Amino acid sequence: MKFFIDTANIDQIREVASWGIVDGVTTNPTLVAREGKAFEPTIKEICALLPDKPISAEVVSVDAEGIIREARELAQWAPNVVVKIPFIKEGMKALHVVAQEGIRVNCTLIFSAAAGLIAAKAGAAFISPFVGRLDDIGHDGMELVRQLVPIMDNYDFDTEIIVASVRTPAHVIEAAMLGADIATVPFDVLDKLFNHPMRDLGLANFLKDWEKYRAAQG
Repeated sequence: MKFFIDTANIDQIREVASWGIVDGVTTNPTLVAREGKAFEPTIKEICALLPDKPISAEVVSVDAEGIIREARELAQWAPNVVVKIPFIKEGMKALHVVAQEGIRVNCTLIFSAAAGLIAAKAGAAFISPFVGRLDDIGHDGMELVRQLVPIMDNYDFDTEIIVASVRTPAHVIEAAMLGADIATVPFDVLDKLFNHPMRDLGLANFLKDWEKYRAAQG
């Protein structure tokens, strides 16, 4: 499974890249605004930092004409830009057009298997089921991933599933167990994947034993 980092923070992206596990980045206007930076320069900086990785940047228009115009502009910023388009009817009209032009699209705000199926048929390169937001309203968000994985496999769609709105390490592990292509994960959750109390205890014991050995050697 691929790991994307869900952030617009350059320092976080650099740090995760240094771990050797980052396969791409997803952003949105909210994440960019949180950094207090302008949208276009931020996206271009991320694209330059990871020039061989897909970087998702989201449109803000909600009509097909506006989405198409934005998608074409975003795609000109860097060759590795993936355009995020929301799952709405106007979005699907636009997705169908720009996908035929060779623009890769990440269809976002997927909350049902039907939505994922429609987006894949329209030509999305990626679909992003939002598991955490489904959990927030009392649904099992990962059940959507359980549905989407066989649907994509049954019909050989050239569409990758990005498990999004990831809130916990458990989401990441279950996504991998279910066979999702990608999990896009906030920095704090990626950091938590390293944590385990037995690891900390084991390391402390190893170091303590090493110090005893060194002391005994004089």
